[in-house]
Amino acid sequence: MHLVSTVPAAFAAAVAADPARPLLTWYDDATGERTELSGATLANWVAKTANLLVDECGRGAGDVAAVRTPPHWQTVAIYLGVWTAGLAVTHSTSSSPDVAFVMPDAAAIAPETFAVGLHPFALPVRDLPAGVADWVSSARVHGDYFTGPSVPPAAAALVDLPGGGSITQGDLVGRGLERASALGLVPGSRVLINVADHPQPVDWLVAPLVAGCTIVAVANGDPSKLDDRATVERATRAV
Repeated sequence: MHLVSTVPAAFAAAVAADPARPLLTWYDDATGERTELSGATLANWVAKTANLLVDECGRGAGDVAAVRTPPHWQTVAIYLGVWTAGLAVTHSTSSSPDVAFVMPDAAAIAPETFAVGLHPFALPVRDLPAGVADWVSSARVHGDYFTGPSVPPAAAALVDLPGGGSITQGDLVGRGLERASALGLVPGSRVLINVADHPQPVDWLVAPLVAGCTIVAVANGDPSKLDDRATVERATRAV
């Protein structure tokens, strides 16, 4: 396993290992979508999101972002962008976040609320509710590199957990490594993950990332296609 202390550090290590290799391949069998992102391409989306949060929204350490979008490659960019900028993520529907990422039909729930269209080609969302901006359009105008400070292991990663409490970046890496071990993930693996079976981000995103794996994530997976897909994608582990 890679010796990393934060999720952004794990992501940076994955990109640095080979920026051109496919780091994340996303399938949705319900729509026929297949989107492949190299480490460099995903890093650009992450940096643009982090710069959006810091430079445009004025957010950073101590602030909280609500992420209310399902597993998707765009959700990956948002999680990693939020954590890279030093914010914590909440999934609670009763919290009062500083910024939010929501589905296009959702109302504004934070001072800065961004709609995430989940379009395969990252097309912008039109005709948004009052107080909601389009994430794609807003992020695209920002820089491809984030030059802010590194996030420390003690920074909050997840807050407003069921029953209260929070998880630091260091804790999240630890939990990801535990899940990676339980799922049989080893460094260098190309892992095919059915997100219907593993819907929590610690499973389908954090665990393979901190374990040094590349990811093939499948939504609405057709069980009859998974073996063939693993072969086509040269996956060395399917979970």
